[in-house]
Amino acid sequence: MGDSAPIYRAPMRARDLDVPEGAGAAFGLAHAVVGIGDGHGEKAARMLDRFAGLPEGTFVWTRDPDGAYHLGRITGPWRYDASPAAREVGIHHVRPVRWLDRPIGDREVPAAVAHTFARGGRNFQRTHDDEAERETAAIWDAGTR
Repeated sequence: MGDSAPIYRAPMRARDLDVPEGAGAAFGLAHAVVGIGDGHGEKAARMLDRFAGLPEGTFVWTRDPDGAYHLGRITGPWRYDASPAAREVGIHHVRPVRWLDRPIGDREVPAAVAHTFARGGRNFQRTHDDEAERETAAIWDAGTR
């Protein structure tokens, strides 16, 4: 089995735009990125620093407009995306990601990951759960064979 790595919930929902749920994730899946929106103040600056500083190989989970889960891994550095597509969904701070080729079924998603999504919210946040990290790595390994 592959290496264990931190896992993050990435709803990709901008705080300052009223866009349909899943639109940011659809953007991320279509453009092979994971991202967060712009923010203001010290808290937003800290969030951006943490996001930009995540190591390559970090796992990210998102949900598309239909509610299906998708698993990816960060593959490169932070950049600012000012494209029309990014502006439309409000996702400007992005990292390249390799997404698995298929959605992950509800029964396959680690319980701790599903729980972080069930809580709702727009924050990019870490899922602190050793079992979820092991299960995520196993899903990744099976999907990249």
